[in-house]
Amino acid sequence: MSESSGGGLTGYIQHHLTHNQAVHGAPADPSNFNWDSWAVALALGLLFVLWFGRAARKATAGVPSKGQAFVELIVEFVDGQVRDTFHGDRRTVTPLAITIFMWIVFMNTMDLIPLDLPGMLVTLVSGEEAAHHSYFRMVPTADLNTTLGISASVFLILIGHAWSAKGGMGFGKELLTAPFHAHGFGAIVLAPVNLVMNIIEWLVKPISLAMRLFGNMYGGELVFMLIAGLMAGWVTFLPGVIANAAWGIFHILIILLQAFIFMILTVVYIAGAREGH
Repeated sequence: MSESSGGGLTGYIQHHLTHNQAVHGAPADPSNFNWDSWAVALALGLLFVLWFGRAARKATAGVPSKGQAFVELIVEFVDGQVRDTFHGDRRTVTPLAITIFMWIVFMNTMDLIPLDLPGMLVTLVSGEEAAHHSYFRMVPTADLNTTLGISASVFLILIGHAWSAKGGMGFGKELLTAPFHAHGFGAIVLAPVNLVMNIIEWLVKPISLAMRLFGNMYGGELVFMLIAGLMAGWVTFLPGVIANAAWGIFHILIILLQAFIFMILTVVYIAGAREGH
């Protein structure tokens, strides 16, 4: 980790855009690992599992509690979206969709936590100097590594669904014969073109998922930084609170919408992977 080199607004933004990293490998070719994104994502994932697991264990057939009713509302909403999009066996697809939706909502929601809260906690424990040299980004989905990791997992799941539905030979044949179907010598000539087109199509899916989520959350986080940096001080304190509150309310829509888009596109891609061209 290194101290932000700039001052003022630039230094403030650079400080808050710096990850808490562990550096591995040789000095000439270091490999950085963002501990903050990993730790927050893991903690929120475990929180989701504990919450829904506890709700499932305590579920009753009678009049549900408010907590059970809320969880059931989420499950029914997601299952309804899967049912409308995916017309096969939903027993594995719906749990995947719920996990993706809730985990991303949890990670996106960290954008609503005050930017300077980690620094304030470090200041209380270790003093102002330690806080100045400490970095911690609270929004895992504003880290491209996180969104690419989730998208890579989705990509492997898509391959698994395609392989399960079509078999190894069927999947391989589709890669070589679609989208430009031909017969005889034409099929041989077009096979490399079909393969390249299919590889591009398959790779675009996880990349687009990752970039869309990352771009929206990174941009939202940057707006919070700009508001906090530009309106720091007693004179602009009240306008800053109003601006942050207004952007936060609007950002709630982005938080939910981006999680929904990631979830529904995953289900759409699964449905497409199981179908033939």
